[in-house]
Amino acid sequence: MSGTLVTLIIVAAVIVWGVLVYNRFIRRKNVVQEAWSGIDVQLKRRYNLIPNLVETVKGYRKHETEVLSQLTQQRTGSQQVAERGEKETEISQAIQNLLAVAEDYPDLKANQNFLDLQNNLDEIEEQIQQARRYYNGAVRDFNTLVESFPSNIIAKYFRFRNAEFFQIDLATHRTLPKVEF
Repeated sequence: MSGTLVTLIIVAAVIVWGVLVYNRFIRRKNVVQEAWSGIDVQLKRRYNLIPNLVETVKGYRKHETEVLSQLTQQRTGSQQVAERGEKETEISQAIQNLLAVAEDYPDLKANQNFLDLQNNLDEIEEQIQQARRYYNGAVRDFNTLVESFPSNIIAKYFRFRNAEFFQIDLATHRTLPKVEF
């Protein structure tokens, strides 16, 4: 009788452990999804700023429309994290090009509307970076749970897969000049 009791206790402990680990996976997965929604909100704020920025610059540089049309076309986003990161980096590069061209127009650089838009862009991109760091931290924690023993047994059984990190180069991040002595 005591052998049966020990077996039942062990089986019950394994079941309780499995339920607890499964619930940890669900919590971590939900944190990753919440973190992704934070990134998405900030990217939408940036998307909403782009037409205003483009319109402001258009008045000053009607003959240079390639950068503007490229920026407008790139506003459609993919849902895969890696693809979205690549697309967002392309958008950032187009914004960088737009801001670089604006350097050639002193009147534009002094335009209060343009300065406000540029400040808003800086603020949004800082918030995108904060959201990205939070998301990547949530992904790190989730992936650690997926890969660690013994939780990897539950991960394998319920088909939990590693989440992708979100990488993006932002428009306000300039490459440092190369200094040689």
